[in-house]
Amino acid sequence: MHPLLVSGAALAIYLVGWVPLAALLVYVLEASGSLGWGASAAIVIPACMVYAFVCLSPWYVVRMTPLRSSAMPRILATNFGAAIGGSILLLAIARGMAVLLSRFATFHSVDQRFRPHAPLLFGMGVLLYLLSAGMHYALASVEESKEALNREMQALVAARDAELKALKAQINPHFLFNSLNSISALAGIDAVRAREMCVRLSDFLRSSLRVGERESVPLSEELALAHNYLGVEQVRFGGRLRVERQIAPECEAGLVPPLLLQPLVENAVKHGIASIVEGGTIRLAAWRVENAMHISVENPFDPEGATARRNGLGLQIVKRRLLARYGDRADMAVESGDHRYRVELLLPYETV
Repeated sequence: MHPLLVSGAALAIYLVGWVPLAALLVYVLEASGSLGWGASAAIVIPACMVYAFVCLSPWYVVRMTPLRSSAMPRILATNFGAAIGGSILLLAIARGMAVLLSRFATFHSVDQRFRPHAPLLFGMGVLLYLLSAGMHYALASVEESKEALNREMQALVAARDAELKALKAQINPHFLFNSLNSISALAGIDAVRAREMCVRLSDFLRSSLRVGERESVPLSEELALAHNYLGVEQVRFGGRLRVERQIAPECEAGLVPPLLLQPLVENAVKHGIASIVEGGTIRLAAWRVENAMHISVENPFDPEGATARRNGLGLQIVKRRLLARYGDRADMAVESGDHRYRVELLLPYETV
């Protein structure tokens, strides 16, 4: 069914749009002969009321013959044939109204006076139908463009969701392997601390799995997970690993992708604390600037002994997750110098 026939308001607007067209036809008939305003209006207005619905039929023609270059002969033949058929109907209605009016003394012999105007009305009917067909094809093209854009956006969202799931699947094994290596290294030195680390690791994995199933988590929960991980590593490194927090209160409610900071704190321990005999301090900071939230992870490192991390797996994962989730609204910057290594994330400030 034509969309206009479904909505009463839209149909009313469409019929109102025919008022000036009917007025134009009345003017053309009156100006080209001796029908007069009254007879012209009495003939044209009922015919236009019916013809307005006839001019909705191109919607069905458009569905049967979409606009393609290979189908142009068929499209032209179909629409011209429909235009001629519709105009014959318009002329028949107008002729019937003229015959009916001629029975009244006021409009005596109006049917005879209408005959010379029949070709003009027929031609106007063909023109109006073809204009209607052109508008329907234009609207169909716009609709197809919108549908294609929607399909493209849905495909993009689906691709991003799939990439996020794949990246999350990469993060969990990456962290687990590092943790197991840490436990293995500790087991030969201190079995009690190794067991403590196993317990903390179990608690952390339980929490991370629960949080990882969600699309977004408050920064406070993400920081809690990061501290749980650092607690696991503190069992191994003891006083060599220290943690400082500088978190603006309003940032704790800001939403972030789950496990976003995990690769960063892993790198801070693996490439920073573990490579320095005296250890050092890992600093976690977050602050808000207007509608953006900045999060940084900073740690000491030995420029001569540290492994370059600029293209490491952890940083690549974080950068790709930001790109997949926020596009160009988020960014990641890496700075190193003066024996400090710093990763800063910029992402939109969003809350529940």
